Amino acid sequence: MEDVYGIKYTKPEVVLLQDTGIGVAESAARTCYDSFSSSENDVIKNIEQTMPDEAMCDEINAIDDSALLDDLAWTYFHHSILEHANLSFLIRGTSRGVLQEHARHRIQAISVRSTRYTMSSLINAFVASKQSASEAEAKEFFIQRVLGFDMFVTADEAYNRVEISGMYAKLAFQFNKLEDFYSISVAKSSLGLLEEFEGDSMGLYEALQAGKKKRNVGDAFKHIISDNVKVDMVVTFNLRSLKNYFTLRDSGAAFFQIRWLAQEMMRVTPQKYLDLIIKQKVGI
Repeated sequence: MEDVYGIKYTKPEVVLLQDTGIGVAESAARTCYDSFSSSENDVIKNIEQTMPDEAMCDEINAIDDSALLDDLAWTYFHHSILEHANLSFLIRGTSRGVLQEHARHRIQAISVRSTRYTMSSLINAFVASKQSASEAEAKEFFIQRVLGFDMFVTADEAYNRVEISGMYAKLAFQFNKLEDFYSISVAKSSLGLLEEFEGDSMGLYEALQAGKKKRNVGDAFKHIISDNVKVDMVVTFNLRSLKNYFTLRDSGAAFFQIRWLAQEMMRVTPQKYLDLIIKQKVGI
């Protein structure tokens, strides 16, 4: 947790899910120069004499160092061969604001937690709140439920209450405008619960949570959430693109939240990749 501009923020968590190794990248480079016999890695040397079988491929993917890749990356800046190495990261707890920044990096595969399918609990909290005795009680019920979701990167409860109050106001605006509000926010099989739990906000909330979720509920309500909301995602970069990402995002000029993310991604990236893309070796 860190205080930035007077507000406390939580930092993202990152796990490296998979990496393809640097051996394929060296194989690609050796193919360009027809120099397999010059490799310090015996399995690469053998490619000159035979097509790799499964056991050789396993050895290639286990290579930890390559003098040629180091030379090409730092002396000749021949970076296209780095595109043959890929790393995939599971990211939890970054923000929708960071997601917008990520979209500017063209060469990546990215899969993100969908708000179309994952807003049911939020909408259930609002629907249940309308069973409260007063508008003030309804709003407080909603705020308390949403505070429990831990859905923001901001960690100040006072600030988050302001954020949630704004969400409540947006939903209340729609509620007052739409005669069919419940039909677009509650699964058909759960509509009967509104009458069953009339006047019982908590009972209705728990019943809605236990019932069938409304499909695509986020379509009607995505507008209520801000860039402050946490998102989870899996991203895959080739090593050349990851070099570009780290160069731009681990910078004092970068948005502080994406800088935190880049630093966490760098922390879990094995050294054999960092040696090829980050200037941290003696003499470089």
